[in-house]
Amino acid sequence: MSALSIKSNATIETSDPAQPTDTPFAHLNRIIERLRDGASRFAALPMHERIGLARSMQRGVLDVAERSVMAGCRAKGIAPGSPFEADEWATGPLGVVRALRLVIESLTSLRDTGNTPIGRMEETSDGRLNLRVFPASTIDGVLFKDITVDVRMQPGVTERNLDETRARFYKRPNHDGRVVMVLGAGNIAAIPALDVITKMFNEGKVCLLKMHPVNAYLGPYIEEAFKHAVDQGFFAVAYGGADAGVYLTSHDGIDEIHITGSDRTYNAIVWGPPGADQVERMARGTPANAKPITAELGNISPVIIVPGRYSNKALAFQAEDLAGALICNASFLCCAPVVVVTQRDWAQRDAFFAHLKNVLDAIPSRKAYYPGARDRWARMTHDRRDVTTCGADGPDVTPWTLLRDLDPDVPDEPLFRNEPFCSVVGELVLDESDPVRFLDRAVEFANKRLWGTLTANLIVPPAARKDERLGAAVKHAIVDLQYGTVTVNSTFNGMSFVFGTPPWGAYPGATASDIQSGTGWVHNVRMLEGIEKVIVRFPLTAFPKPAYFPSHRTAPILMRRLLALEENGSWLRVPPVVFAAARG
Repeated sequence: MSALSIKSNATIETSDPAQPTDTPFAHLNRIIERLRDGASRFAALPMHERIGLARSMQRGVLDVAERSVMAGCRAKGIAPGSPFEADEWATGPLGVVRALRLVIESLTSLRDTGNTPIGRMEETSDGRLNLRVFPASTIDGVLFKDITVDVRMQPGVTERNLDETRARFYKRPNHDGRVVMVLGAGNIAAIPALDVITKMFNEGKVCLLKMHPVNAYLGPYIEEAFKHAVDQGFFAVAYGGADAGVYLTSHDGIDEIHITGSDRTYNAIVWGPPGADQVERMARGTPANAKPITAELGNISPVIIVPGRYSNKALAFQAEDLAGALICNASFLCCAPVVVVTQRDWAQRDAFFAHLKNVLDAIPSRKAYYPGARDRWARMTHDRRDVTTCGADGPDVTPWTLLRDLDPDVPDEPLFRNEPFCSVVGELVLDESDPVRFLDRAVEFANKRLWGTLTANLIVPPAARKDERLGAAVKHAIVDLQYGTVTVNSTFNGMSFVFGTPPWGAYPGATASDIQSGTGWVHNVRMLEGIEKVIVRFPLTAFPKPAYFPSHRTAPILMRRLLALEENGSWLRVPPVVFAAARG
């Protein structure tokens, strides 16, 4: 089915999607045997067959797109046709279809030129190599005007060794067949498929995907979409809870592990169950499971608002941007904004939060579908002196919640150490009158006091372009923030997640005993090696408004049309996208 034929289904059933039954251990053994048999064949697969497989997977995702999105809507209490439906398209088939198109582009370039395509390269003042990876096409530049994504490389990466090392598996294969177990995330539909795509096409490994119990209902759609890979023994899906995870991660037939989840799950895999034995193993550096493991494990994302004069339009735009990032997927996102860092005497501080409250007041509360959300929300809001809630509260929902005036000197502030993973955002206030010193202190606080190294955000006033001292401080802050993705003038890091060409992962340097947000990179369809961080730059305001803005009126229509466009990147599909975006 062509993506152009995807249409709304207003009569979709409203019952919860069916949960697949757990896979018996005996069947897991047979699955692993089949994958092991397929691993060597996949590692040696000719390029034209690899490209054909990626195309079949993309067609499969398009075929199941409507049904999988509606299943997600039912599970998350989203009415079909409502603005929230757009979330399920954007965080589901859209990113997967785009990623597969870009993978095909990279594989085709490897076949024809010997390397993957990349954009502009430049050397920074500190001798690093910066690569422009987005826009990835002229169409990207038209649809996402003035948005750019650069990859800052680690020290020692030069243009020459970049050419030699990217797409390493295809130039100098480092294995002749490996089986990776992928522990799928329970919150975002696209994550399990995108993790599998990275391992299969960037690294040449076959995958066993164990679905998370929260969204196991998506597993049959992934199996159907990736049927050609399943049929050839290159991919399989398994179902079950923690017992299945323990069995599989310790199985002799599994060579490597990838997890998108929590640091607690990571520690249980690597160091054993929580308790004294786990602590002792970590202290000795003797893991219970020594298999190679890559991971993306969440974050407490800071939003540093550089003080200065913003127009009322810019202030309102950035407030709605933050609201859009907060409400996406009911705030069950590893990159959701969590701590907004402000200067106490910033003249527009209260005006910004008034704009934010006005936006959130107009947004219905969403079903708190992810387990433990109510308890986490209660712990984060208990015994607070300045709590603002917007929307309904109840057993199945949590209100949008703002915690104002957090004290940086409180050592055990839970919002600094524990990812809330619910509809809570806090404001940390710093008493620092000089904007440059404020920015230095905010960056230091984010690096040293906030848990995680995945994503961070900077909101920068127009004056920074004219003020040499402040402008230099902003440039230093972008470099100094120890996060895998640093986004300027937007709080929605998820855009970089969907773009596909940017790598997605934690800042390098985590250790197994202090894993923070994880290790390794996914997406990264240009197959780069030696990455330090991703830098995403947005304009301070934009027209048309972004599709994730709560006030966007045509977001579900726009997402469907973007999906149609991403099937093959055709200019013929651009006008419907532009029309829907302009009407938003």
